[in-house]
Amino acid sequence: MPTPDELRQRLIRNFHDAPRERFVRAPLYDCEGASLSQGTAAKQLGARFEILAPGQMGCPYHYHHAEEEMFIVLQGEGTLRVAGERLPIRAGDTICIPAGPDYPHHIINTSDAPLHFLSISTQAEVEVCVYPDSGKVGTYAPGLRILHKQDAGVDYWVDEP
Repeated sequence: MPTPDELRQRLIRNFHDAPRERFVRAPLYDCEGASLSQGTAAKQLGARFEILAPGQMGCPYHYHHAEEEMFIVLQGEGTLRVAGERLPIRAGDTICIPAGPDYPHHIINTSDAPLHFLSISTQAEVEVCVYPDSGKVGTYAPGLRILHKQDAGVDYWVDEP
């Protein structure tokens, strides 16, 4: 039987205490975040605490073919770019994004203060993401990460006997 300390290690993360990493790609991307599920007993859910700097984004506009995402705005205001629209978001908002091409999305901090939110998603073993602004497709699986232009494909039968 696990001890209370072992249970705590497997099941609980505090976003105030989790080690943070910062990703910066000037001039548009500046996000500080911490994994809340890595190293836990979670198998199907992933979670991150994210802080977007004013005027910045955390990731490119995209949609997933396999994973659903949920964002919970904890502090601040910003904009959800989704399905070609820009919607204001603020502390207290919960955003649910189903998988599929109908809801390409990303969050932009359009305010003058940091934007804090939780990012929660299902964790598909194999995922395909499409990036409409750049025309890229990403294929992700254990040990595999391939990004290419969407129109760079070849016919299924090319080079097959």
